[in-house]
Amino acid sequence: MKVLVTGATGFVGRHLVEALLARGCQVRAVARRAAPARELPWFDRVEFVAADIHGEGLDVAAVVEGVDALAHLAWPGLPNYQALFHYENNLMADYRFIKLAVAAGVPQVLVTGTCFEYGLQSGPLDELTTPQPANPYGLAKNTLRLFLEQLQREHPFTLQWARLFYLYGAGQSPSSLLAALDRTIDARETDFNMSSGEQLRDYLPVERAAAYLAGLLQRREFNGVVNCSSGQPVSVRALVEARLRERGADIRLNLGHYPYPTHEPMAFWGVADRLHTLLGAAHDA
Repeated sequence: MKVLVTGATGFVGRHLVEALLARGCQVRAVARRAAPARELPWFDRVEFVAADIHGEGLDVAAVVEGVDALAHLAWPGLPNYQALFHYENNLMADYRFIKLAVAAGVPQVLVTGTCFEYGLQSGPLDELTTPQPANPYGLAKNTLRLFLEQLQREHPFTLQWARLFYLYGAGQSPSSLLAALDRTIDARETDFNMSSGEQLRDYLPVERAAAYLAGLLQRREFNGVVNCSSGQPVSVRALVEARLRERGADIRLNLGHYPYPTHEPMAFWGVADRLHTLLGAAHDA
Protein backbone atom coordinates (compact mmCIF):
# COMPACT_ATOMS: atom_id res chain seq x y z
CA MET A 1 0.00 0.00 0.00
CA LYS A 2 1.36 3.42 -0.96
CA VAL A 3 0.18 6.34 1.17
CA LEU A 4 0.69 10.04 0.58
CA VAL A 5 0.98 11.90 3.90
CA THR A 6 0.54 15.68 3.95
CA GLY A 7 1.93 17.56 6.92
CA ALA A 8 4.48 14.77 7.19
CA THR A 9 6.94 16.76 9.31
CA GLY A 10 4.27 17.99 11.74
CA PHE A 11 3.51 16.71 15.23
CA VAL A 12 1.24 13.86 14.14
CA GLY A 13 2.57 13.43 10.62
CA ARG A 14 6.11 12.46 11.59
CA HIS A 15 4.75 9.69 13.81
CA LEU A 16 2.23 8.49 11.20
CA VAL A 17 4.98 8.11 8.61
CA GLU A 18 6.95 5.95 11.06
CA ALA A 19 3.86 3.85 11.85
CA LEU A 20 3.10 3.28 8.17
CA LEU A 21 6.68 2.25 7.39
CA ALA A 22 6.58 -0.19 10.31
CA ARG A 23 3.54 -1.82 8.67
CA GLY A 24 5.32 -2.29 5.37
CA CYS A 25 3.65 0.60 3.55
CA GLN A 26 5.36 2.82 1.03
CA VAL A 27 5.15 6.50 1.90
CA ARG A 28 5.26 9.68 -0.13
CA ALA A 29 5.77 12.41 2.47
CA VAL A 30 4.76 15.98 1.67
CA ALA A 31 5.75 19.09 3.61
CA ARG A 32 6.46 22.70 2.73
CA ARG A 33 10.18 22.46 3.50
CA ALA A 34 12.62 19.60 3.17
CA ALA A 35 15.21 20.80 5.69
CA PRO A 36 13.37 19.83 8.91
CA ALA A 37 12.54 16.43 7.42
CA ARG A 38 16.20 15.55 7.02
CA GLU A 39 16.44 15.51 10.80
CA LEU A 40 13.84 12.72 10.96
CA PRO A 41 14.92 9.07 11.12
CA TRP A 42 12.66 8.01 8.25
CA PHE A 43 13.72 10.64 5.72
CA ASP A 44 15.81 8.28 3.61
CA ARG A 45 13.07 5.64 3.58
CA VAL A 46 10.35 7.74 1.99
CA GLU A 47 9.73 9.61 -1.22
CA PHE A 48 9.86 13.20 0.00
CA VAL A 49 8.10 16.02 -1.84
CA ALA A 50 8.68 19.62 -0.77
CA ALA A 51 5.50 21.43 -1.73
CA ASP A 52 2.84 23.81 -0.45
CA ILE A 53 -0.39 21.88 -0.98
CA HIS A 54 -2.30 25.18 -0.91
CA GLY A 55 -0.10 26.68 -3.64
CA GLU A 56 -1.98 27.88 -6.69
CA GLY A 57 0.48 26.39 -9.17
CA LEU A 58 0.75 22.95 -7.57
CA ASP A 59 0.25 20.01 -9.94
CA VAL A 60 -1.89 17.95 -7.58
CA ALA A 61 -2.31 15.10 -10.06
CA ALA A 62 1.48 14.68 -10.19
CA VAL A 63 1.79 14.78 -6.38
CA VAL A 64 -0.80 12.01 -5.89
CA GLU A 65 0.13 9.87 -8.89
CA GLY A 66 0.34 6.19 -8.02
CA VAL A 67 -0.84 6.40 -4.40
CA ASP A 68 -3.51 4.14 -2.93
CA ALA A 69 -4.55 6.54 -0.18
CA LEU A 70 -4.15 10.12 0.96
CA ALA A 71 -3.63 10.80 4.67
CA HIS A 72 -4.34 14.52 4.95
CA LEU A 73 -2.89 15.96 8.16
CA ALA A 74 -1.62 19.35 6.99
CA TRP A 75 -3.42 22.35 8.51
CA PRO A 76 -1.50 25.62 9.00
CA GLY A 77 -1.87 27.92 11.97
CA LEU A 78 -2.26 25.63 14.98
CA PRO A 79 -2.66 25.88 17.93
CA ASN A 80 -4.36 29.24 17.33
CA TYR A 81 -7.86 27.74 17.41
CA GLN A 82 -9.72 31.06 17.52
CA ALA A 83 -8.31 32.60 14.31
CA LEU A 84 -10.68 33.30 11.43
CA PHE A 85 -8.18 32.11 8.82
CA HIS A 86 -9.20 28.53 9.59
CA TYR A 87 -12.36 28.99 7.55
CA GLU A 88 -11.36 32.07 5.56
CA ASN A 89 -8.25 30.37 4.09
CA ASN A 90 -7.63 26.78 5.16
CA LEU A 91 -11.14 25.42 4.59
CA MET A 92 -11.44 26.11 0.88
CA ALA A 93 -7.74 25.52 0.19
CA ASP A 94 -8.01 22.07 1.77
CA TYR A 95 -11.22 21.27 -0.07
CA ARG A 96 -9.66 22.26 -3.38
CA PHE A 97 -6.59 20.08 -2.77
CA ILE A 98 -8.60 17.01 -1.76
CA LYS A 99 -11.08 17.47 -4.61
CA LEU A 100 -8.23 17.58 -7.14
CA ALA A 101 -6.66 14.50 -5.53
CA VAL A 102 -9.93 12.59 -5.81
CA ALA A 103 -10.43 13.77 -9.38
CA ALA A 104 -6.93 12.48 -10.16
CA GLY A 105 -7.99 9.01 -9.01
CA VAL A 106 -7.16 8.73 -5.31
CA PRO A 107 -9.72 6.20 -4.03
CA GLN A 108 -9.25 6.61 -0.26
CA VAL A 109 -8.82 9.75 1.83
CA LEU A 110 -8.19 9.91 5.57
CA VAL A 111 -8.52 13.37 7.13
CA THR A 112 -7.74 14.24 10.74
CA GLY A 113 -10.62 16.10 12.32
CA THR A 114 -10.82 17.43 15.86
CA CYS A 115 -12.71 17.00 19.12
CA PHE A 116 -13.50 20.71 18.80
CA GLU A 117 -16.11 19.73 16.22
CA TYR A 118 -18.23 18.68 19.21
CA GLY A 119 -18.04 22.20 20.63
CA LEU A 120 -19.01 22.83 24.25
CA GLN A 121 -20.87 19.56 24.80
CA SER A 122 -19.94 17.69 27.97
CA GLY A 123 -19.51 14.07 28.95
CA PRO A 124 -18.80 11.07 26.72
CA LEU A 125 -19.00 12.00 23.03
CA ASP A 126 -19.50 9.36 20.35
CA GLU A 127 -19.61 9.66 16.58
CA LEU A 128 -23.42 9.99 16.62
CA THR A 129 -23.19 13.13 18.77
CA THR A 130 -24.27 16.07 16.62
CA PRO A 131 -21.30 18.41 15.99
CA GLN A 132 -21.73 21.89 17.47
CA PRO A 133 -18.39 23.61 16.82
CA ALA A 134 -17.81 26.69 18.94
CA ASN A 135 -14.50 28.00 17.59
CA PRO A 136 -13.24 28.78 14.05
CA TYR A 137 -10.95 25.74 13.92
CA GLY A 138 -13.71 23.30 14.84
CA LEU A 139 -16.13 25.04 12.49
CA ALA A 140 -13.69 24.85 9.57
CA LYS A 141 -12.89 21.17 10.14
CA ASN A 142 -16.52 20.15 10.47
CA THR A 143 -17.48 22.15 7.38
CA LEU A 144 -14.69 20.50 5.40
CA ARG A 145 -16.14 17.10 6.36
CA LEU A 146 -19.58 18.18 5.14
CA PHE A 147 -18.12 19.46 1.88
CA LEU A 148 -16.27 16.19 1.30
CA GLU A 149 -19.36 14.12 2.04
CA GLN A 150 -21.16 16.09 -0.71
CA LEU A 151 -18.17 15.57 -3.02
CA GLN A 152 -18.55 11.81 -2.55
CA ARG A 153 -21.88 12.00 -4.37
CA GLU A 154 -20.18 13.37 -7.47
CA HIS A 155 -16.83 11.57 -7.24
CA PRO A 156 -17.20 8.36 -5.19
CA PHE A 157 -14.27 7.73 -2.85
CA THR A 158 -13.74 6.39 0.67
CA LEU A 159 -13.63 9.13 3.31
CA GLN A 160 -12.21 8.26 6.72
CA TRP A 161 -12.66 11.15 9.17
CA ALA A 162 -10.60 10.62 12.35
CA ARG A 163 -11.35 13.05 15.16
CA LEU A 164 -8.26 13.68 17.29
CA PHE A 165 -8.55 14.57 20.97
CA TYR A 166 -5.65 15.65 23.20
CA LEU A 167 -2.33 14.24 21.98
CA TYR A 168 1.03 14.51 23.69
CA GLY A 169 4.57 13.34 22.99
CA ALA A 170 7.69 14.10 20.99
CA GLY A 171 7.24 17.10 18.72
CA GLN A 172 4.25 18.61 20.53
CA SER A 173 3.68 22.36 20.56
CA PRO A 174 6.03 24.18 22.95
CA SER A 175 2.95 25.94 24.37
CA SER A 176 1.21 22.68 25.32
CA LEU A 177 0.79 21.70 28.97
CA LEU A 178 3.29 18.83 29.20
CA ALA A 179 5.88 20.64 27.09
CA ALA A 180 5.71 23.58 29.50
CA LEU A 181 5.95 21.21 32.46
CA ASP A 182 9.01 19.48 30.98
CA ARG A 183 10.73 22.86 30.51
CA THR A 184 10.01 23.68 34.15
CA ILE A 185 11.51 20.36 35.25
CA ASP A 186 14.57 20.76 33.02
CA ALA A 187 15.15 24.27 34.37
CA ARG A 188 15.07 22.85 37.93
CA GLU A 189 12.40 25.32 38.96
CA THR A 190 10.46 24.72 42.15
CA ASP A 191 6.94 25.77 41.10
CA PHE A 192 4.64 25.14 38.14
CA ASN A 193 1.74 27.47 37.42
CA MET A 194 -1.46 25.86 36.18
CA SER A 195 -5.23 25.90 36.55
CA SER A 196 -6.90 24.03 39.40
CA GLY A 197 -6.65 20.99 37.14
CA GLU A 198 -10.05 19.42 37.67
CA GLN A 199 -10.96 19.47 33.96
CA LEU A 200 -11.51 16.01 32.47
CA ARG A 201 -9.95 15.44 29.06
CA ASP A 202 -9.16 12.57 26.70
CA TYR A 203 -5.39 12.19 26.41
CA LEU A 204 -3.53 9.92 24.02
CA PRO A 205 0.21 9.48 23.33
CA VAL A 206 0.88 10.65 19.80
CA GLU A 207 2.60 7.36 18.93
CA ARG A 208 -0.58 5.45 19.77
CA ALA A 209 -2.71 7.91 17.82
CA ALA A 210 -0.42 7.44 14.81
CA ALA A 211 -0.76 3.66 15.13
CA TYR A 212 -4.55 4.05 15.14
CA LEU A 213 -4.44 6.23 12.02
CA ALA A 214 -2.19 3.73 10.24
CA GLY A 215 -4.57 0.94 11.21
CA LEU A 216 -7.55 2.86 9.85
CA LEU A 217 -5.77 3.40 6.55
CA GLN A 218 -5.35 -0.35 6.28
CA ARG A 219 -9.09 -0.86 6.91
CA ARG A 220 -9.76 0.25 3.38
CA GLU A 221 -13.44 -0.70 3.49
CA PHE A 222 -14.22 1.70 6.37
CA ASN A 223 -15.98 4.91 5.38
CA GLY A 224 -17.17 7.38 8.02
CA VAL A 225 -16.31 9.23 11.22
CA VAL A 226 -14.30 7.70 14.06
CA ASN A 227 -12.99 9.12 17.33
CA CYS A 228 -9.23 8.71 17.60
CA SER A 229 -9.26 8.77 21.38
CA SER A 230 -8.44 6.82 24.52
CA GLY A 231 -12.04 6.64 25.66
CA GLN A 232 -10.90 7.41 29.23
CA PRO A 233 -11.43 10.73 31.03
CA VAL A 234 -8.35 11.95 32.91
CA SER A 235 -8.06 15.15 34.92
CA VAL A 236 -5.46 17.72 33.94
CA ARG A 237 -4.04 17.54 37.46
CA ALA A 238 -3.71 13.74 37.28
CA LEU A 239 -1.89 14.05 33.95
CA VAL A 240 0.58 16.55 35.39
CA GLU A 241 1.16 14.50 38.54
CA ALA A 242 1.78 11.39 36.46
CA ARG A 243 4.45 13.22 34.43
CA LEU A 244 6.12 14.44 37.63
CA ARG A 245 6.30 10.86 38.91
CA GLU A 246 7.61 9.66 35.55
CA ARG A 247 10.38 12.28 35.61
CA GLY A 248 11.09 11.87 39.34
CA ALA A 249 10.56 15.60 39.80
CA ASP A 250 9.64 17.35 43.05
CA ILE A 251 7.81 20.49 41.97
CA ARG A 252 5.04 22.36 43.78
CA LEU A 253 1.92 22.76 41.66
CA ASN A 254 0.60 26.31 41.88
CA LEU A 255 -3.02 25.23 41.39
CA GLY A 256 -5.54 27.89 40.41
CA HIS A 257 -2.93 30.28 39.01
CA TYR A 258 -4.73 30.27 35.66
CA PRO A 259 -8.53 30.38 35.22
CA TYR A 260 -10.33 27.57 33.48
CA PRO A 261 -10.56 28.12 29.70
CA THR A 262 -13.91 29.40 28.47
CA HIS A 263 -13.68 27.76 25.03
CA GLU A 264 -13.87 24.20 26.40
CA PRO A 265 -16.34 22.36 28.65
CA MET A 266 -15.11 21.19 32.05
CA ALA A 267 -15.48 17.49 31.26
CA PHE A 268 -15.56 15.71 27.91
CA TRP A 269 -13.96 12.68 26.32
CA GLY A 270 -14.33 10.52 23.24
CA VAL A 271 -16.13 7.20 23.17
CA ALA A 272 -13.65 4.85 21.47
CA ASP A 273 -15.90 1.83 20.87
CA ARG A 274 -16.01 2.26 17.09
CA LEU A 275 -12.23 2.66 16.91
CA HIS A 276 -11.63 -0.51 18.92
CA THR A 277 -14.19 -2.47 16.90
CA LEU A 278 -12.46 -1.45 13.68
CA LEU A 279 -8.92 -2.13 14.82
CA GLY A 280 -9.29 -4.96 17.31
CA ALA A 281 -7.60 -5.64 20.60
CA ALA A 282 -4.13 -5.79 19.04
CA HIS A 283 -4.19 -2.01 18.56
CA ASP A 284 -5.32 -1.25 22.12
CA ALA A 285 -2.09 -2.11 23.92
